[in-house]
Amino acid sequence: MDYLHIVLRIVHIGAGVFWVGGVLMTVVFIAPTVGALGDAGPKFMAHLVKNLKFTTRMSIAAGLTALAGAWLYWIDSGGFQSAWMMSSVGTGFGIGSFFGAVGFVFGILIGRTTNALMKLGEQMQGKPSPEQLTRFQTLQKKQAFYSRTTAISLIISVVFMAMARFFVL
Repeated sequence: MDYLHIVLRIVHIGAGVFWVGGVLMTVVFIAPTVGALGDAGPKFMAHLVKNLKFTTRMSIAAGLTALAGAWLYWIDSGGFQSAWMMSSVGTGFGIGSFFGAVGFVFGILIGRTTNALMKLGEQMQGKPSPEQLTRFQTLQKKQAFYSRTTAISLIISVVFMAMARFFVL
């Protein structure tokens, strides 16, 4: 029995479930709720990010998913041997890995934008200035685009990862 393989799969799948689930919960439920809460929305997000360390925990889950996945890919491919990587299974995992990497990169952008929004929110006292409001709206639009792109990329990644062993080309 290959215990390293088992541990890596548990870490990859467990952290991946947390990461993808967190992204989908945020895109589908949390972000629209924050927008609907008006003035209470930024307070809710500040609590989620600062007190509950949401972005930190999501970053850790994303990092563990990526590292364990890369290690598994290295093991399964025999050290990134092109013959395995060009097989139907290798291609399926490769496509899944690509979309996972896209989600990872856009997740980094989400984190940076969230931090910028938090800093801007702290600077706003009372009614925001026109410049602050414009900057806030621009950051929100970026955040929405990054979040949707991450969610779509991760869904595609999960589909390919789940089906890769069954591909026959």
